[in-house]
Parts: sequence; C-alpha cells; structure tokens
Amino acid sequence: MSALTPQSDMPTPTTDKITQAAMETIYLCKFRVSMDGEWLCLRELDDISLTPDPEPTHEDPDYLMANERMNLMNMAKLSIKGLIESALNLGRTLDSDYAPLQQFFVVMEHCLKHGLKAKKTFLGQNKSFWGPLELVEKLVPEAAEITASVKDLPGLKTPVGRGRAWLRLALMQKKLSEYMKALINRKDLLSEFYEPNALMMEEEGAIIAGLLVGLNVIDANFCMKGEDLDSQVGVIDFSMYLKDGNSTKGSEGDGQITAILDQKNYVEELNRHLSATVNNLQAKVDALEKSNTKLTEELAVANNRIITLQEEMERVKEEGSYLLESNRKVTKDRTADGHALTEARKQLKEETQLRLDVEKELEVQIGMRQEMELAMKMLEKDVCEKQDALVALRQQLDDLRALKHELSFKLQSSDMGVKQKSELNSRLEEKTNQMAATIKQLEQSEKDLVKQAKTLNSAANKLIQKHH
Repeated sequence: MSALTPQSDMPTPTTDKITQAAMETIYLCKFRVSMDGEWLCLRELDDISLTPDPEPTHEDPDYLMANERMNLMNMAKLSIKGLIESALNLGRTLDSDYAPLQQFFVVMEHCLKHGLKAKKTFLGQNKSFWGPLELVEKLVPEAAEITASVKDLPGLKTPVGRGRAWLRLALMQKKLSEYMKALINRKDLLSEFYEPNALMMEEEGAIIAGLLVGLNVIDANFCMKGEDLDSQVGVIDFSMYLKDGNSTKGSEGDGQITAILDQKNYVEELNRHLSATVNNLQAKVDALEKSNTKLTEELAVANNRIITLQEEMERVKEEGSYLLESNRKVTKDRTADGHALTEARKQLKEETQLRLDVEKELEVQIGMRQEMELAMKMLEKDVCEKQDALVALRQQLDDLRALKHELSFKLQSSDMGVKQKSELNSRLEEKTNQMAATIKQLEQSEKDLVKQAKTLNSAANKLIQKHH
C-alpha cells in the first residue's frame, strides 16, 4: 500500500491547504479495487501525512477483510446512486453499452467474489460466484426461470459468464434485491461457498441488498446472444465517481428535488405492485365464492338423493319382510299352490336385487360426500392462505403509510414545488384509502367464506350422523 504523499520535486504547501484540496477533490477514500486478486488501497483523508510512510508492517487479516467490506459497500452505494440518478436524467430504457450500468455489474461482481472459498479442480484453484447464485432458485421459485435461461444460453462456457448473465436477467426482472435478500438470509447455505468474514456473511451484504431496492425504478434491456461475458475484465473505473466539490455544493438543492422524485417514483412502483396483488386476490376470492356456491348446490342435491335412496331402501326392506312372512305362512299351511310360491320367490328375488342396487347407489353417494368433504378442507386451507396474504398486505400498507409520512416531512422542508408536494400527498392519501377499503372488502369476503365453510361443514356432519 502507498500513501497519498506529495512528490519530493514539487513545492510543499501547508498542511491546511493540502487537507482542503483533498476534501474538495477526492471522494474515493475508503475504497479498494480488485485486480486479479490483488487489492490496491486508497487511504482515508485522515491518514494523509506530509512525511513518507514507514516500512509496511504486517496487518491483521480480519482488519483487512473488514476494510475490504467497507470499501466495497461504499463503492456499491456510489455505483447504485450514480446509476439511478443518471438513468432518471436519461429517461429511457438502458442497454448493455451504458457505462454506469457496466460499472454497477463490475462492483456487484467484486461484492459477490469477496471471501469466496477456492475450490480445487484439475486446472488448479477456482473461485466463482455462480455457485451461490444457483441456490436462489431453491429459496425463491421465481428465480428458476432465470437460472434455466442462463443454462440454455449457447455462448456461455464458464461459471463467471453464467453469473454475469444471471445478474443482468435479475435486474431486467426487477427482482435482484429480493433474490439477494433471500440468499443473504440463509447464511447456513452460504457458509459452503464463503469465508466467515466475507461480505455476503456480514452486515454489509444486507445493506447492499437493501440499496438494490432503488433499482426497481430503472428499466433495462439486454441482449445476451453474441455478448462475450466469459472474457470480460471487471475493473472499477474510479474516474466516473470523481466530482468537483464546488459543483456539488451548488447542486444540493437539485439533489434534494431529485431525491424526492426518486422516492415518488419508488412509491408509485410500490402502489402499482400492491394494486396488482389486490386485484389478483379479489379475482381469486370471486372464483372461490363461485366454487363455494356450486359445491353448496351439489351438496344439497346429494343430500336429497341420499334421503330418497334411504327411503327406498326402507320400503324395500318392509316389502321383503312382508314377502318372507307370507312365504313362511304358505310353507306352514301348505295350502297355497306351487305357482303362487314360484311367483312369490321370483318377486322376492327381484326385490332383493333392487335392494342391492339401492345399496350400491348409496355407497356411490357416500363416496361423493367424502369427496365433497375433502373439497371443503381444501377450501378452508385456501381461506387460511388468503388470510396470510391479507396480513402481508396490511404490513405493506403500514410500510407505505410510514414512507408517505416520511416523504411528506421531506416535502414540507423544501421551499420549491409546494403545489406538486400537496398534489402528491393527496394522491397518496386517496390510494391509501382505496387500499384500506379494498382490504376491508377482502376481510368481509373472507368472513363470508368462513361462514359458508362452517355451514358446509355442519351439513356434512349432519349427513354423517344420519348415515350412522
């Protein structure tokens, strides 16, 4: 490591001037760049000295890893923030040639490579972040489509290329943050691929996953065919993040407005997803109501049919007992002729066959009743799932309200755009009220479904008691 010290052949200004110039022009302290596994460190501003550095000493590996994690986290913050700001200013769909987007993927690749365990192969040791990314499809079923698409791409021959393609597809799907959060939450699975002090195993990984949520406002489109992802060299270009101090001071007001617009776009994106979820749940509830009504009608018809069959069976039993009694009397008295006895036996045989048919029909109806009971259990399970979905929607609604309050507080502190802020607050309140009304309707529908399920269950129990 080398310190940022003045050259010996240059005039040496005072310490205050050097510190002021560094504070105005250098914004990349606490960052490191990975070059073929070797780390080049840029020192912090507090570490700048006017004297040459002493001989380098041995540093603690845990301290180095902590510095590397902090550097990568700060680099990810800069990359994500710059990508969102430039994309919103550009106002169009991004492609693979967009420089800030390329740098974002390079930074994400370095974050995923940090602390990887080396796997021994015939060609030597190999470090690839494709292994952890393959675990995502086991944690989130929606990621299986991305993994299958990556494996089907003909131009990818190395695990590194497949990992890069996976990152691009996840960003296009606007699910990168969700997948990374699901992966980081399972540290028991990640321990197979990462060292204990790697970025994905520590708090910095969770922070980066949270920052990735802001990328949902970006629309990206990539063409994977023909793109050489295997041989790309991932080098971070620090020149993209070097800024002039005077220009940053003059643009603080614009930055606040841009941040408010970013939050507005993010809230609108959340509202769109929540509205789609509510519509899907409403459609499922309507379908369940129709199915419940149909099952109720079928159950009533089956009950009537079972009652009719039971009455017929009782009548056949009475007729059979009457015929048997008549037959006994004829046998004892021996006064009836043989023709009447033959006819009586024939009629008894027919009545016995009719009774067997009625019993078979009764067994069929009992089987149908058991199938209806199974359908009722499935309906109750679906109602429980809808209740869980409603709880999740309430939680998202509470988060949205908290975000609305925070946004309204920021809007009140800004002197510009008062009318736009008031209109945005009114729209958010209308959407919140609409969502609350929709949730109340869903809760009422859920209560109706539970009542209908209880009614069906009681009817089935009565039917079982009648049968016994």
